[in-house]
Amino acid sequence: MATMTQSIRRSAIGLGLFAIITGGTIAFTHALTEERIAEQAARAEARALFEIIPESAHNNDMLRDTLILPASDRLSTKGPVTVWVARQNGQPVGMIMPVIAPDGYSGRIRLLVGIDLAGTLLGVRVISHNETPGLGDKIETRKSDWIKNFEGRSLGNPKPRQWSVKTNGGAFDQFTGATITPRAVVKAVERSLV
Repeated sequence: MATMTQSIRRSAIGLGLFAIITGGTIAFTHALTEERIAEQAARAEARALFEIIPESAHNNDMLRDTLILPASDRLSTKGPVTVWVARQNGQPVGMIMPVIAPDGYSGRIRLLVGIDLAGTLLGVRVISHNETPGLGDKIETRKSDWIKNFEGRSLGNPKPRQWSVKTNGGAFDQFTGATITPRAVVKAVERSLV
């Protein structure tokens, strides 16, 4: 009986040491890479901003010309958000704001939505998502041009009832086998225009 207790004790100690070493390694790796990951995310966000409103369309430092908006149910944001303002010779020509599509197939889809002063969409880009590879991830520009279909649209183009995917009688295509993702993005973009 004593040898069985000793064996269990040895196994428990070994397992505990393994857990401590593994947890420490993960925490150390996280600490080493956290800043680099944040820098890469900021670069990706800046690239998306300049895809929506190219530098040729404004002459201000859009990355520094920002406004802070409070949390908004319409944008599905939980806290204050940064809005980037594009200006030409000091006059606003457009803005880009973060929007969340909370009802993607695999969770929240973070978007950047650019709108000009007339309420016309300048562009939409996906910043992050967890959609199914090969299906829902076609919302990314590197996978398809689907997201570019929003450019030039407004609340009146298409008509309000058509701000949906085609299977629901709307104007926007969906993906074969992945209707939930495009439906969520279309709803979120429409909400940002209201």
